[in-house]
Amino acid sequence: MKADKLLINFSQIFCPIDKGHPLRGAEMSEATIIEDGYIAIKDGKILEVKAGSPREELMGKETEVIDCYKKLATPGLIDCHTHLVYGGSRENEFSKKLNGVPYLDILAAGGGILSTVNSTRAASFDELYQKSTRLLDEMIIHGVTTVEAKSGYGLDWETEKRQLNVVKELETDHDIDLVSTFMGAHAIPPEFKGQADEFIDLLIEEMLPKVKEESLAEFCDIFCEKNVFTAEQSYRLLSAAKKMGFKLRIHADEIASIGGSKVAADLHTVSAEHLMVITDEDIDRLSEAQVIGNLLPGTTFSLMEDTYAPAKKMIERGMAITLTTDSNPGSCPTANLQFIMQLGCFQLKLTPIQVFNAVTINAAYSVCRNEKIGSFDTGKQADIAVFDAPNIDFPMYFFATNLVSQVYKNGELVVNERQRV
Repeated sequence: MKADKLLINFSQIFCPIDKGHPLRGAEMSEATIIEDGYIAIKDGKILEVKAGSPREELMGKETEVIDCYKKLATPGLIDCHTHLVYGGSRENEFSKKLNGVPYLDILAAGGGILSTVNSTRAASFDELYQKSTRLLDEMIIHGVTTVEAKSGYGLDWETEKRQLNVVKELETDHDIDLVSTFMGAHAIPPEFKGQADEFIDLLIEEMLPKVKEESLAEFCDIFCEKNVFTAEQSYRLLSAAKKMGFKLRIHADEIASIGGSKVAADLHTVSAEHLMVITDEDIDRLSEAQVIGNLLPGTTFSLMEDTYAPAKKMIERGMAITLTTDSNPGSCPTANLQFIMQLGCFQLKLTPIQVFNAVTINAAYSVCRNEKIGSFDTGKQADIAVFDAPNIDFPMYFFATNLVSQVYKNGELVVNERQRV
């Protein structure tokens, strides 16, 4: 079979191993690294990835050959936890954080998520669409080809629907593939202050059925946290969502450990997010329940805290983990997944192989797209990040710099020399 494109002369090609499940424990240190190799693409999909020079059988009159001398190739990066669509920004809270004001205190004073809720409710569809487009453009030039995007800055039906419709339209319009999550339970809206149970009732009885009916989201998520939603409320919402056919996520053990990880294990959620203050007992629970830990070290960095998720302990105890940005206007305002990967090394003490597995094959399982993306198996989408780096160690060592020079999405060049094509 003739290839449409041949990307040749790579210094290294990082090939995650798709074992039919997220890589857990010691598996996270496994990968195939091809030296001096090539990638053959046909009809937007991976045809062949091997060492050496391409076979003559791959070369046709129409085959485009691209020399990637001394560069590194990995599957397109996957950002599996973002709050992509929002209005306004929160730089006004930056000095408060610098002065040691805790995140939950900012939220209790009407700032934090609730500040963004006000801005998002006031924003039009076009304003949200344009702002989200700019964020996606930043993400793709950093090598990201698939993004999970949550609602949660509306907390009322009209605004939540507007957020989800922005994601739906961008899934069609932008090169990045989007995976939608309904997170109406991101905070207790001001009009329901002191009535969290009643708000959960509203979500279950009115909003979730509408989201399902209009096919606006694949996942349901909730912020299980002190002074937000209890473990009992989280279980009630997520179990109702599961009955309606939603896949599940849960924000758990970010600031206080109040039972969110147990909810994740009991309901076998696809993932549990944050997990900075998770207990050893709950690590074992999530490991046994095969819940993926979506870790967000950028949030700890942005909040200027010292407690990072115990990633190495999670791996030692058999968990599957990912690394992801948590891109949002308050606790992690960034669109740079490469920086998060570097924090994975510098703060979580993960190896480059573990980091690249976390943002490729494991992240693909976290968004339930593992049959299409996350590795270089024949027939998967030809989503490729090309780094101006000789090996997988270099992008972790040379930090805070965008080293992705080209990005291919479904076999088409969409970023060249760090610019959108």
